[in-house]
Amino acid sequence: MRYFLIFLIVAFTTTSQAQSYLTKKTATGKALKWYESAKSDAYNKDYASASKTLEKLLRSYPNFIDAQLLKAQIAFDTEQYDAAAQAFEKVLSIDANYNPRVYYMFGMNEWQRDKFARSAGFLKRFLDSNPRSEDRKKRAERFARNARFAADAVRNPVPFNPTALSNNINTDRPEYAPSFTVDDNTLIFTRRVLDTSGPRAYVHEDFFMSKRENGTWQAAQAMTGINTRKNEGGHSISADGKLLVFTACDHKGGQGGCDIFYTEVRTNAWTRPQSLGTTINTKASETLPSLSADGRTLIFASNRKGGKGNKDLWMSQRRSDGRWGAAKNLGEDINTSHNEDAPFLHPDGQTLYFMSDGHPGMGGQDLFYSSLQADGTWGTPVNLGYPINTKGNEGALTLSLDGTTAYFASDKTDAKLENIRERDIDIYTFPMPASLRPKPVTYVQATVRDAVSKQLLEAVEVTFTILKTGQTYGSSRTDTEGEFLTILPSNKDYALSVDKAGYVFHSEHFALESGLPDKPFQLEIELVPIQETPSVAVQEKPIVLKNIFFDTGSARLLPASRMELEHLGNLLKNNPKMRIQINGHTDNVGDDSSNMRLSEARAKAVYNDLIQQGVSAARLRYKGFGESQAIASNDTETGRQTNRRTEFVLW
Repeated sequence: MRYFLIFLIVAFTTTSQAQSYLTKKTATGKALKWYESAKSDAYNKDYASASKTLEKLLRSYPNFIDAQLLKAQIAFDTEQYDAAAQAFEKVLSIDANYNPRVYYMFGMNEWQRDKFARSAGFLKRFLDSNPRSEDRKKRAERFARNARFAADAVRNPVPFNPTALSNNINTDRPEYAPSFTVDDNTLIFTRRVLDTSGPRAYVHEDFFMSKRENGTWQAAQAMTGINTRKNEGGHSISADGKLLVFTACDHKGGQGGCDIFYTEVRTNAWTRPQSLGTTINTKASETLPSLSADGRTLIFASNRKGGKGNKDLWMSQRRSDGRWGAAKNLGEDINTSHNEDAPFLHPDGQTLYFMSDGHPGMGGQDLFYSSLQADGTWGTPVNLGYPINTKGNEGALTLSLDGTTAYFASDKTDAKLENIRERDIDIYTFPMPASLRPKPVTYVQATVRDAVSKQLLEAVEVTFTILKTGQTYGSSRTDTEGEFLTILPSNKDYALSVDKAGYVFHSEHFALESGLPDKPFQLEIELVPIQETPSVAVQEKPIVLKNIFFDTGSARLLPASRMELEHLGNLLKNNPKMRIQINGHTDNVGDDSSNMRLSEARAKAVYNDLIQQGVSAARLRYKGFGESQAIASNDTETGRQTNRRTEFVLW
């Protein structure tokens, strides 16, 4: 008998050490009854009753591991994440290897507590257990990746100090989706308005516009001719402010659902909106368009078939006939198996900002940027960092031309409300950190007229060429108001040629290789009409050849002059009755006689080149004026450079 009692004691001790806690499989009696009762209440979302039962159960059986796990789960489901963490810790202290899913649940809980490094660690342990559920495995991989990113991002925050725009823009209604013209002086945004004009009041989206005068945004006005009683939402305005593309849902002329429409400024009014057509719009949803500065590239979000995930970014190019080509998916460099949305193509044409919940981030929809590569692909997206990005869904981003100022919409006053119709969403601005800015650019905006009649000239050919390579950078035509606008990146020198049949071309030179000017270029260009017998007004109108270059102190033409020389030669060949006199000018550096000789030698060099191109010498004259006809001050280098010029007049 004594030996039997010793055996029972040893056996009990060994069993207790092997499993010194209860599980739902080993529990019996009231412990199992209370557990099943709490589990049933939790299933029916009666968390108060379930928690009360668990409290009673765990007082008596603190090492009932499944009860501790249920307690942790209830705390997590009711967003009591600190309490959940304590319960998960208790589970692991009882048996760290009881169920690998504990690490998954604990990792998700630590994510909610912003304990990102711990979250990543627990999720890694879960993944190391080779989980069977593919869905849970993918979710764990995604959150672990985001947790690793978030842990580093929080340790290395980027500068972020947003301020709301004035009450002339923001009201007690939601305002969002800001869009700017390239000069940053015209703002278009969406506002949810309460419409009481019909038999019943309802809320819908309208466009509003504000002008900036002396640095202050004026009171925003509803845009007439575009707004309807339906929704007009995400939009993008062209650099010159004359083309607006936007999202319209269930509008006549669309394909159903949300489609992209456009309207243009004609005779100072917006035209009736029209669909961009079936190459852009489908029976799926097309939203949040972004238009390139030159109006030739459109990037938008769509959940159409053929994408990489639920919602992808797509791109279309505008053809020479004005129609839009078939939209193409931006590819896996940008798009993921999740959602990409709200694209903004900066005026530099090479930096794309967008929202995504598929790339590594802080969770939810984060803001990213990607740079266009030399081979036409998009580079690996870069997360804008914390605290620009948070665990919530960030709003669409827009940047100023110089990239220093960002604009976005936020519901910071009540971030927990999910219904956009009830949020007090406002438009904010903040200085964009230098490391996240696009490439610096400027723009050339010009009006073209007849030099004699002063009439505005439509459909004038405008061509920008990169001087170093001779490659065409961009081409366009003046609109009905005789205007054009072109974006120019830095680090290159450009030549501009403005051409129209029946007129002498106009040239400009933009030296941007060494950096950008303080202000964009605003030009008034007058084209000299070609007349068989030039009038006195025409004869007295010199045409400066802005892209004729010589060696310093020499009459030797530099290779960069070739394009403009041939342009002039072709003009003379195409107008056989046209005669010109080439004039050379210098600054005041050096003595008068030397400058006179140099100016004449340079004029003669152009004269000789034209003859070599086949132009008759009888149609040409040349003359040097030295420093006698300065058109700018010789007291500055800029002025002296302006005075060193080659020009011609008709005779």
